[in-house]
Amino acid sequence: MLAVDQTASSIREDMTGRATVVLTLDAEGGDNAPHEIVAGALEAASPQLHILLVGRPEALEPLLEGHPNASNVEVISSRTVITCDHEPAAAVKAMPDSSIVIGAKTVAEGRSQGFVSAGSTGAVLAASLLVIRRAGNIRRPAIVTTLPGESGPVALLDAGANADCRPEHLLEFARLGSAFARTVLGIPEPRLGLLNIGEEPAKGNELARAAYKLLEASGLVFVGNIEARDLLKGAADVVVTDGFTGNVALKLLEGCASSVFRRIRRAAEGSLRARVGGLLLRSALGQLRRSLDPEEYGGTYLLGVKGLVIICHGNSSRRAIANALRFGAKAIERGVLAAVESELARAENKLPPF
Repeated sequence: MLAVDQTASSIREDMTGRATVVLTLDAEGGDNAPHEIVAGALEAASPQLHILLVGRPEALEPLLEGHPNASNVEVISSRTVITCDHEPAAAVKAMPDSSIVIGAKTVAEGRSQGFVSAGSTGAVLAASLLVIRRAGNIRRPAIVTTLPGESGPVALLDAGANADCRPEHLLEFARLGSAFARTVLGIPEPRLGLLNIGEEPAKGNELARAAYKLLEASGLVFVGNIEARDLLKGAADVVVTDGFTGNVALKLLEGCASSVFRRIRRAAEGSLRARVGGLLLRSALGQLRRSLDPEEYGGTYLLGVKGLVIICHGNSSRRAIANALRFGAKAIERGVLAAVESELARAENKLPPF
């Protein structure tokens, strides 16, 4: 994976001489645009994080007026919006003045080091492929999300970029995920699992059975099929699947976590004894809830393109957007893309070809 060229046009310096990260934010994307998106940008913006806010100036500029962080936000004009009703690839080609396409261009042209959007995932993926371009020999970029496993983080991919996949795409996801786990999660020899409906090699549909054979011969540390109930149990460090299944699994986990905590809250209010117990457990439950809350990190990486792309939930709040921007800034400061690129290249030299 290729890192964004950090030239003078893509890095700014604050008064102390410290490098300032520049990220682009799609102000028109998501269910709560533009108000919540702009509010999130203002919450995250600082002298160390400059934000290029892409959208209609007449809608954005009034939301910035008078805010103390407005000087760290710059409006980039766009005129149209790609929605989930549009066919993604066709819309990206037909709507060059859209917030998603213009946002992707800022990364491709080196004006920004990363792009964050809560808009149409399909359109963000299409713009990343057509404008920012694929990295190296990657054929299918994938969304990787880090799940809070019981014994450590678990990387799940693809979490929604590719609904229809071939077996070789899952092998590519496995290589991307393993490189990500080594460089970002700090796991020297990540164990790889294939999400399936059973543990036996012959289980699953045609895609799963064919992918199993490829992964088994890949040279990666393949531990076999992983059932969904074991995703968080530490059975594997990296779990791969197609984007349709991965997205369903991710949203089911998020929904279950939210439902469980609502029930715990109601139970804790049921009696005096329950309220006392709730007070005693408040700190521990708060930490657990934060570890399971997708708004704590705000977004997920799109791995496999020549720049940092972070995809957020369509219903992201200002808190989620602010955290996604901070998440992206940390990725730039830590050199995540360059590290994954280097690790992927090293691994591909040792592994058999597709």
